[in-house]
Amino acid sequence: MSESEVVCVTGGSGCIGSWLVHLLLTRGYTVHATVKDLKDDTETKHLEALEGASTRLRLFQIDLLQYETIVAAVRGCSGKELLDPAIRGTMNVLEAAKEAGVKRVVVTSSVSAITPSPGWPSDVVKTEDCWTDTEYCKQKGLWYPLSKTLAEKAAWDFAKEKDLDVVVVNPGTVMGPVISPRLNASMIMLVRLLEGCDETYENFFMGSVHFKDVALAHIMVYENKTATGRHLCVEAISHYGDFVAKVAELYPQYNVPKIPRDTQPGLLRAKDGSKKLMDLGLEFIPMEKIIKDAVESLKSKGFIS
Repeated sequence: MSESEVVCVTGGSGCIGSWLVHLLLTRGYTVHATVKDLKDDTETKHLEALEGASTRLRLFQIDLLQYETIVAAVRGCSGKELLDPAIRGTMNVLEAAKEAGVKRVVVTSSVSAITPSPGWPSDVVKTEDCWTDTEYCKQKGLWYPLSKTLAEKAAWDFAKEKDLDVVVVNPGTVMGPVISPRLNASMIMLVRLLEGCDETYENFFMGSVHFKDVALAHIMVYENKTATGRHLCVEAISHYGDFVAKVAELYPQYNVPKIPRDTQPGLLRAKDGSKKLMDLGLEFIPMEKIIKDAVESLKSKGFIS
């Protein structure tokens, strides 16, 4: 890495974003992190407290739907990590990155752009070649996977059309120790599970992954010029029922419901589902440790007793 290379992280205050900022600072990068409101302590304090932040972190207030605010944050950056706005926001960030001459953009998509995909053969492990069935999503009113899929497709179309170097990370259900004061959807799902919620997330689950590994995946695909295309990011392809059984085994004192093991019809389990990232050297933290780290973090922050 060159003398404190500058990277921009949009959505820097969120659960994944703050982990990414943390690891980038640890590695000596200078980070431009974007937040929605600089005057909101819940978006800034936890970032300013990170090691290296006082000298190498700059916070920018941006509105992803307002192009001019993004340009300022991206100016002078060689790389970009994009976290989770919908399509218009994605396009604005990519436009700004192209204009600023950013050399590589890492887009955070989701397994929700891979599943639900009922047309995929049930005897074949799902890979990065598998895309969410947008028609199925429209029929079933599954707006989250639909927006994730359309946003990722739009990013690929833009990359091709404008000759921008884009790589994508597709994380599963992301959990672990929380740096930010607000919980992401996956951690809220865990809280609800511990309280007895018996939802099976049929169309949403494909495997779990630790915050740290998602952040590392972004850095690895950013730094490795050989990395191309999409990167499924789960510790294993598994069913939500497997996850629930492990939570129940580790934390019998909670009100975890009994649900069937097979909760995702037609999803083949696989230990090496994230082979592309494994081949880049990522050693995934196993599900048991993800659960322990997540539950202990929820306890220490008072989200559960």
